Amino acid sequence: MKQVIKPISILGAFAIGLTLMSQVIPSTENQKHLAESPKIESESKIQAAILLDVSGSMSGLIEQAKAQLWNMVSTMGKATCNGKEPQIEIALYEYGRTGNDEKAGYVKQLSGFTTDLDKLSGELFALTTHGGDEYCGHVIYSSLNELQWDTSASSYKVIFIAGNEDFLQGKVHFTKACEAARKKGVIVNTIYCGDRIQGIREHWNLSGECGNGSYTNINHNAKEEEIPTPYDSTILTLNEHLNGTYIAYGYAGKDNYLAQTKVDKMNYNMSKSAAVKRAEVKGKKSLYKNTHWDIVDAAEQDKEFLSKVDLKTLPDSLQNKSRDDLKKIVGVKKIQRDSIQTEIGKLSAQRETFIKTEKAKKVSASVATLETEIEKIVRKQAALYQMIIP
Repeated sequence: MKQVIKPISILGAFAIGLTLMSQVIPSTENQKHLAESPKIESESKIQAAILLDVSGSMSGLIEQAKAQLWNMVSTMGKATCNGKEPQIEIALYEYGRTGNDEKAGYVKQLSGFTTDLDKLSGELFALTTHGGDEYCGHVIYSSLNELQWDTSASSYKVIFIAGNEDFLQGKVHFTKACEAARKKGVIVNTIYCGDRIQGIREHWNLSGECGNGSYTNINHNAKEEEIPTPYDSTILTLNEHLNGTYIAYGYAGKDNYLAQTKVDKMNYNMSKSAAVKRAEVKGKKSLYKNTHWDIVDAAEQDKEFLSKVDLKTLPDSLQNKSRDDLKKIVGVKKIQRDSIQTEIGKLSAQRETFIKTEKAKKVSASVATLETEIEKIVRKQAALYQMIIP
């Protein structure tokens, strides 16, 4: 039976907004000033570095990675440690591309540790494959030395390296990388794209020598199973309303504002499921924060932000507003956003229950993919750091 879902609670918030302001359009002029975004403090973190083989046969892996980002972040976002939610930071590397620097082992950092999920998703969609040598030891070692790994023993620090071909290729031996991982308290997990036994023949199981790491294999050419739910369309509609609560500031504000919708479209064009998963992540304020370009998030993080932000870096429609008027406008946007995110959260929980029920009805075994394996690993390993993921 088709279920009708009415997100009534957001209407009140929008009614308030209509009395104070119209839709804010980012400035088309070049902005010359960049206000400093507030810093986010957290007692513990989850830091995950994703290392992807981009050699010629890995197009399926890249497609899976584009979609799995949101499930991974969503899974990590459910974690609590001593009643608090750890900050989540993701980094991305590619290896095996002949166009990259040979001296660097054909390894390239695409993103250091970041909470900017729009940028990260954009980097994944920009990935392409090209034949090359896959130096696993080198890319692991590079990520350990180049990234700003947290020094706290309570932080879950993890590397996921996915690919195929012999694990021992290259001048940097995996034992050197493992030693660096142990010193930094980083867990290294290997994900072989292909047959499990073949992965062992090609030494991908040796990651266990790095400590508590795991070895698993996936079918990198498999398509993620999509289960339509009665909640999908409503969540996507709420996501559109959510985008309307953002107000850009700073030199790069307009570009980031536009990137938000652009990344929405890229995920939707790939699959409706990916778009919904992204919207679900955006619906949780602890996961999706844009203090570096959105004035609403910045003002919530720093109570003095509205008194010091350069008004010339705001959209045209706000540059001549008084500080008091700006405070009222931002307050309305925050009310709207909180209400929308609450609705998305409720529907996401119902959607998750629906999908679990539908999967339970299926007799055939599920296929191991990047998404399913990373979720399993994260749930198991996070517990080692007293992080509870329901």
